[in-house]
Amino acid sequence: MTIHLYSQLTSWENLRLAYQKAAKGKRGTEAVARFEYRLEDNLIQLQAELVTQSYRPGRYGSFYIHEPKRRLISAAPFRDRVVHHALWAQSRDTPGNFRPTDCGSLKRSPKP
Repeated sequence: MTIHLYSQLTSWENLRLAYQKAAKGKRGTEAVARFEYRLEDNLIQLQAELVTQSYRPGRYGSFYIHEPKRRLISAAPFRDRVVHHALWAQSRDTPGNFRPTDCGSLKRSPKP
């Protein structure tokens, strides 16, 4: 990743917008409430870890859903989802380096 792109990734504005996108539709959850309670501190900490390259993803949580069939779902911790959104925002603006089909969650199986 180039220095310019990395500085955009770690910018306050990018992290703030990433938080907003990660929280959208999840504002009532405990994880989002905990992160939001000390929002500035959490974003400053995340920014510092990204800048110093000491950021490490957290442990995924797992749970089962039963509709339409039983499946195991693994979910990233909320602060990692903020980083995911920050990365996605920057990779979207980098022509030729990233295709939506590179992301497993965006792959769609063809409809019959």
